[in-house]
Amino acid sequence: MSGHSVVQHFLTLRLLPALLVFSLAAERLAAEEVDVAGEQGASGLRVILLQDYNTRVVLFGATVLGLASGVTGSFTLLRKRALTGDALSHASLPGVGLAFLLAPAMGVSPKSLSVLLTGAAISGMIGAATILFIRRLPRLKEDAALGIVLSVFFGGGVAILTVVQRTAEGHAAGLDSFIYGQTAAMTSGDAFVIAVTGLLTIAVLLAARRPLTLLCFDEGFAACRGYSTFLLDLLLMACVVLITMIGLRAVGLILMIALLIIPAAAARFWTESLPRMIVIAALIGGCSGFTGALISALAPGYPSGPVIVLVCGLLFFLSFLGGTSRGVLIRSVRRRRLNDSIDREHLLRGIWELREGDACGVSEPPSPAAGAEELLKIRSWSVSLLSRQILRAAREGLVFQRSDGAVVLTDRGRIVAERLVQNHRLWELYLITHADVAAGRVDREADAIEHVLEPELIERLKKLLYSRSAAPGIPSSPHPLESATPVVSEKLDTAEGGA
Repeated sequence: MSGHSVVQHFLTLRLLPALLVFSLAAERLAAEEVDVAGEQGASGLRVILLQDYNTRVVLFGATVLGLASGVTGSFTLLRKRALTGDALSHASLPGVGLAFLLAPAMGVSPKSLSVLLTGAAISGMIGAATILFIRRLPRLKEDAALGIVLSVFFGGGVAILTVVQRTAEGHAAGLDSFIYGQTAAMTSGDAFVIAVTGLLTIAVLLAARRPLTLLCFDEGFAACRGYSTFLLDLLLMACVVLITMIGLRAVGLILMIALLIIPAAAARFWTESLPRMIVIAALIGGCSGFTGALISALAPGYPSGPVIVLVCGLLFFLSFLGGTSRGVLIRSVRRRRLNDSIDREHLLRGIWELREGDACGVSEPPSPAAGAEELLKIRSWSVSLLSRQILRAAREGLVFQRSDGAVVLTDRGRIVAERLVQNHRLWELYLITHADVAAGRVDREADAIEHVLEPELIERLKKLLYSRSAAPGIPSSPHPLESATPVVSEKLDTAEGGA
């Protein structure tokens, strides 16, 4: 046997057991990874299908909390009490610590959730009364009252919790969950308390919806109708305290303010109606609670409270962009349409005024027409903007363009232009006659208002400015117009690409 074969035989005998051990270990590790992945997949499937009892309890409690927070936050936002929930949530912290310290003296377990929440409610109500009392003091506004109550009560709560940590049971008390939240530790009893308190708060707010609506929009009118604004404010703050109390265990006092503000603020982008706003805010809050708790159950490493707030913030961002009432996108579209409409109206009025003197002494006046150079002189337009407005006006049947480049009003365009000119000059006459505005300045002032004049206001202006014997018509301009020039101009590029 050669030396090479001997070495190869030796290595085979030595490495074969090691290779066998390595392959067996790799197969076992792969099997364990498959088992872990299978267990995780099965656990995730159980969570999604709501087969786990604790998951159902947590999702139910978080959803009801979100619904109640959305309804309560709608009134606090419209009442301009958005930061009241923040102050009251911090004001409840001393009550939690004092309830833990005083519970043994009353023969009650200091870790009882009902005892701790009762202490939080009492402390929160004291904070609410303190805010209302400070607000009634002279020379102090509401922001000062909120800052005083928030800082003083939270400082007292931290000091009391420091004392609690030094007690025999303080280290295992778990009171830090009231600061940061611990949704996953919610029991069926906790969910029952959240459901009862949340539904009770919703019922109270809906029953007092009419006086609370008057309070939010017109406090003076509510007082004239015989409602006590102090008691209504106290009722609203009591509801905020209740929602804050039941939300301490779920998201904590630091993040509880998010559930009271964000759903209502997001709903504001979708509607101008208070009943619809309440419904939308409740849906956003409930969806945030359900989705955040579900994500936390699928990924146990992420705490439920912050995830719920992050989902709520995502829904706010989507509402901010796509809200059908006040969303950024719809407002930009409306603003662009309004600007296009204003430019189109200026185009029609400019053509009519440029040819206003041409019809004098003519039995059948021609349709008003103007060249591009004339229109560019009377308006600060670019050639591309003017071309785009001419193209759009032509699509609507208001103008057409001749071969020599002149823009001519159609019959329909002339009717619209005469109405615009009449509205413009009526407002000019009103400013000169009743507002003492100089004739040289009324043109720009009228440009800013003529596009939003309602028909009723136009009729009132006619009755106010026209004499009863005078025939209705278009008044003459109170200031000199631009001098008309011959309608000769280069043809504008009104193709779609040029526009």
